[in-house]
Amino acid sequence: ICDIINETEEGPKDAIRAVKKRLNGNRNYREVMLALTVLETCVKNCGHRFHVLVANRDFIDGVLVKIISPKSNPPTIVQDKVLALIQAWADAFRSSPDLTGVVHIYEELKRKGIEFPMADLDALSPIHTPQRGVPEVDPATHMHNPQPQPQPRVGTAPPFTGTLPPTYTAPQIPSLQVSAGPITANSEQIARLRSELDIVRGNTKVMSEMLTEMVPGQEDPSDHELLQELNRTCRAMQQRIVELISRVSNEEVTEELLHVNDDLNNIFLRYERYERYRSGRAAQGANNGVSGAHGSCNTAHVD
Repeated sequence: ICDIINETEEGPKDAIRAVKKRLNGNRNYREVMLALTVLETCVKNCGHRFHVLVANRDFIDGVLVKIISPKSNPPTIVQDKVLALIQAWADAFRSSPDLTGVVHIYEELKRKGIEFPMADLDALSPIHTPQRGVPEVDPATHMHNPQPQPQPRVGTAPPFTGTLPPTYTAPQIPSLQVSAGPITANSEQIARLRSELDIVRGNTKVMSEMLTEMVPGQEDPSDHELLQELNRTCRAMQQRIVELISRVSNEEVTEELLHVNDDLNNIFLRYERYERYRSGRAAQGANNGVSGAHGSCNTAHVD
């Protein structure tokens, strides 16, 4: 479903239409919970085109809030799921001007005394891709007309450009001693590790944005080269993260490492699907070319 949303022009609109059909007035709450899970997954794995449709007031207030209205009186588990999604998206999209519809609804609900479930927002998987230096453009035109973008600010992930930026380098993971037993890191080392995990998250977000925007087989060679470089870099990062998961004795840090590792696994799956689709299109194009060549030869022979 996420691939369809990301790779087709009408994918985001079709997906929202299907989700609304499953949620509006549905008293089969098992089906509602499954639809909410699909919606949550799509928000985490799809790009800005889909986020705009989800985070606006019409969808949040007209669909999600209506599910938990007193008139509907859904089970507590459904109420908690809806409120948790609204809370998570409000936190994630707060800094995006065109995605603040959900933020306004969240604040209105809090003013009305609605109690939201307890959630560690910092531990949630990243939702949206990094903010661009210039407004997002249509993927089809972006591939052929790359626009120059300003240099990223310190501490932010490099923006996706149409030309190959400086090669990414692996983050400087603290040189914690990897022994047979657990690693006890001091506060300074933990702070440094967390800042470097932010770099990993940034690279993952850039990779996610590229996979969302690029069309397999129609991408600029330099864009594909950058994507491959990101994949190699992220895989090298993951090796160190996996190594640290079983060594670091701080539970909070271990949880963060697990979340980052999950995000990396998800992005690797998307990358592998992209490459398979790209290879399939290339093979199909080659076969068509061979067929065309044979056809022209036969015609020449008959003439």
